[in-house]
Amino acid sequence: MKKQSSIYLKESTLVLSVLFLFIFSAIAQQPDSISSPQKIRPVAVESDSDAAEGVEQIIELRQADLWSKRAGFDAEVLTGNVVFFHEGAFMYCDSAYLFQQTNSFEAFSNVSMEQGDTIFVYGDYLYYDGNTRLARLRDNIRMEDQNATLFTDSLDYDRMANLGYYFEGGMLVDEENELTSFWGQYAPDTKEALFSDSVKLVNEDYTIYADTLKYNTETKVADILGPSRIVSDSGYIHTQNGWYNTVTEDSRLFDRSEVYSNDGTKVLIGDTIYYNRITGQGEVFGNMYLEDSERKGIIKGNYGFYNEKTEYGLATDSAYAIDYSGQDSLFLHGDTLIMSTDSTFRDIKAFYDVRFYRADIQGVCDSIHYSSRDSMLYMIGSPVVWNENNQISGYQINVHMNDSTIEKAIVKDYAMAIQDRREGDQYNQLSGRDMTAYFRDGEIYNVLVEGNAESLYYLVEEDSTIIGLNKTESPYLSMDIENQKITRLKLWPATTAVTTPLPQLQPEQTRLERFAWLDYLRPISPSDIFRSNVRKSEDADNEPQRRFEREDVTL
Repeated sequence: MKKQSSIYLKESTLVLSVLFLFIFSAIAQQPDSISSPQKIRPVAVESDSDAAEGVEQIIELRQADLWSKRAGFDAEVLTGNVVFFHEGAFMYCDSAYLFQQTNSFEAFSNVSMEQGDTIFVYGDYLYYDGNTRLARLRDNIRMEDQNATLFTDSLDYDRMANLGYYFEGGMLVDEENELTSFWGQYAPDTKEALFSDSVKLVNEDYTIYADTLKYNTETKVADILGPSRIVSDSGYIHTQNGWYNTVTEDSRLFDRSEVYSNDGTKVLIGDTIYYNRITGQGEVFGNMYLEDSERKGIIKGNYGFYNEKTEYGLATDSAYAIDYSGQDSLFLHGDTLIMSTDSTFRDIKAFYDVRFYRADIQGVCDSIHYSSRDSMLYMIGSPVVWNENNQISGYQINVHMNDSTIEKAIVKDYAMAIQDRREGDQYNQLSGRDMTAYFRDGEIYNVLVEGNAESLYYLVEEDSTIIGLNKTESPYLSMDIENQKITRLKLWPATTAVTTPLPQLQPEQTRLERFAWLDYLRPISPSDIFRSNVRKSEDADNEPQRRFEREDVTL
């Protein structure tokens, strides 16, 4: 009986031992629950600054519901409310693989990063390298700071440089603008974003299309670093270098940028342009070019100003204007040029040392004003006009245009007309108080003098033999001209006339008072309009006594 009990006790002890071993083994294989911070085995990789202080760059596991380790798999498997901490940043996910040997981890589902209270990043997947502090996030990514939000599906965030960049398309949004591109980067510290490849900045008032663009989410200034186009309801801009303030809409554009009106009929080009889209004002430095293709006018200069809303333009420093509305273009130069336009008409004014050239008419003066309202060209301040071999001068000359051709020229005060006979030193001359010259097909065919009319003209036989020089004086005079020859002369009411035979002519008899042949001042080509209008000393004495005053151009 005792023997049986002893055997039974031994068998029971053996069974209990096996059962205990089985239960212990099962418990040992069950995943642990981690609720307190646990440091992962250190990795001997340090930054330069921390190495000097002996601080190791180690990823800390702060939280996970379950932990497991699979045979033959280097990673530790973490699931449920996983929290990592590294160098001031918390990283969260639903599950993760932790690689202690490489000091890195992979995070899956509901991934987020928090760096203080400034940077927040969200996504579906994260690979984080604790040695380089590089985070690679993929799918449904959102990176936020206090100024902007970045959306993409592929983001690499370098925590060491505090720089995030994407390379498969992304979008940056702030309270003012929405920017998209194929490649981009964002630096939260400096608030600078850089975009390239199919860049598009969308604002409620305009859109910027660019090749490369830098944007500051704090200042809202976009730096244009490649070929770009800015489009709005008021017009559009072509540029490849400059900056644009997306709040104030001030811009500074370089490298021959172009500003167009919304209908494309007006363009402003310059080496450097300051432009505000709201006011429509542009200031140009260097090689300004302003064209109104609808009204066929161009202004050029090394400095200029233009208001696209009022259509007011100004140019100085080698400034000149071109009117190409007629068959022949008119080239006009002055120290300062002003062009103003309303809904229908255009005015061009030029001040100081004015010169103009057109194939059928050339002229110089101190000030000129062209108005398309009445097709008049007002010349003030020692004006001189040339047509063919004819010269007209006086205190003021008003030229009437008809369909861009000369119809008549009215000379007020000290009027004088001189015709070069091109036969030695011989000139037909006509002077008086006021004079009107009428043109047909670009040539003078009639001259009317009103007040103190004097004339000198050579009498020529049909065989071109010169009989002598005829001098007349009368209150009024009318002269018909054909083929540059006087065909009819009418004087009234009282007349005196004297003819001096050619052999008896004295040099002083061949010139009227104030005679000055100023052909050396005459512009001979479009490029010749930039010369000075300084007269020779002997001719300066014959200028009209009444001088040009600025208020005289107020018409």
